[in-house]
Amino acid sequence: MATAVSLFSGCGGSDTGVHRLGIDILMANDIIPYARDVYLANLPQTDYILKDVRKLESFPSADLLLGCYPCQGFSQGGLRRADNKLNFLYREFARALAQIKPKAFIVENVNGMLRANYDHLLKDQVSTFSDIGYRVRYQVLNAADYGVPQLRKRIFIVGIRNDIGAEYTFPAPTHGTEGKPPHITIGEALRGMPDWPEGEYYDRPFHWYYLSRNRRQDWNEPAKTVVSNARHTPLHPISPLMEKVGTDQWRFTEDRPARRFSYRECAVLQGFKKDLAFPETENATLMNKYKVIGNAVPPALFEAVAAELMPLL
Repeated sequence: MATAVSLFSGCGGSDTGVHRLGIDILMANDIIPYARDVYLANLPQTDYILKDVRKLESFPSADLLLGCYPCQGFSQGGLRRADNKLNFLYREFARALAQIKPKAFIVENVNGMLRANYDHLLKDQVSTFSDIGYRVRYQVLNAADYGVPQLRKRIFIVGIRNDIGAEYTFPAPTHGTEGKPPHITIGEALRGMPDWPEGEYYDRPFHWYYLSRNRRQDWNEPAKTVVSNARHTPLHPISPLMEKVGTDQWRFTEDRPARRFSYRECAVLQGFKKDLAFPETENATLMNKYKVIGNAVPPALFEAVAAELMPLL
C-alpha cells in the first residue's frame, strides 16, 4: 500500500482525496484545533499532530508528501502582501521534502500565487523543490472541471523525484468540456437537503461589503467559491435575485428571506459527503465549522491530481 505524509492538513480535504485512492496517510499536521477534530472524526486512523510545523523535528518515511500551506498572503480574502510571513511556510514543506525524499509530492494553493508581485515566490518554490531533486510542474485547475459543484481555481505544484525518471501530466477535465458531462450544479449537489437547516447557517444581516457584489448563483449553476469567513459565504439559491443599483452596490429584488449557505452545504459544495461528521467538541463554533470547510481542498480535485501519480507509488 502506498503511504503519505500530510502537512497543513486542515480538516482533511486533500487527505480524503488520497484516502479514496487507497493511500495510507501515516501522519497529518495542522495548528487549528477544530480542523483536527473534524479530520479525526472522519479519518480516525491517521496520526494527527496538532503543532506548529516549524516545531516538528522529524517526519515518517512515505511515498508521497502532501502540503496545502496557508495562502492568506496570496488570496482575495487575505491582505495580499508579498511579505506576509505565511507566504514562506513553503520552506517548512521543503524541509520535510528534503528529509523524507518521497517518490512524489503535491502542493495546493490559491491561484493568486501567479500574480506579478508574488511571481518571485512561486519561482523560489519551484527552484527550491527542484534543488532538492524533483522534476516540478505546476498548473491552475478549476474544481468544477473535476466533478466538484463549485467554481474554485487553485494552483497545483507537483514534483516527481529525479531518479524515477518520469514527467508528471495533469489530469484532463472530467466535466464541462466537449464530450464530457456538464458541470455539477448546486441543485444536483444539494438535492434532498433542507431549505432552512436550523442552527447550521450564519444568519446575521448582510452588511454593505457583502452587498458590493452579486453573491448568488442559481440552482442550475455551480456555486461560487466557498470561503472560510461565514459572513462572506455565498447566497443559497432560495434567496431572492440580486440587481445592481450602483458602483459596487447590489440589492435584493424581493422583500423575502435570504440566507447564506450553511456550513454543511458548503462542505457538500466542496465535494465532501453529506454525512461528513462535525463533532461537537469545545472548538465546535459555527464560525469554526465554516472556517475549516472554507479552507479545505475539494477531495475530488486532489484525488484527480494524485491519481496520476499512482503508477509510480
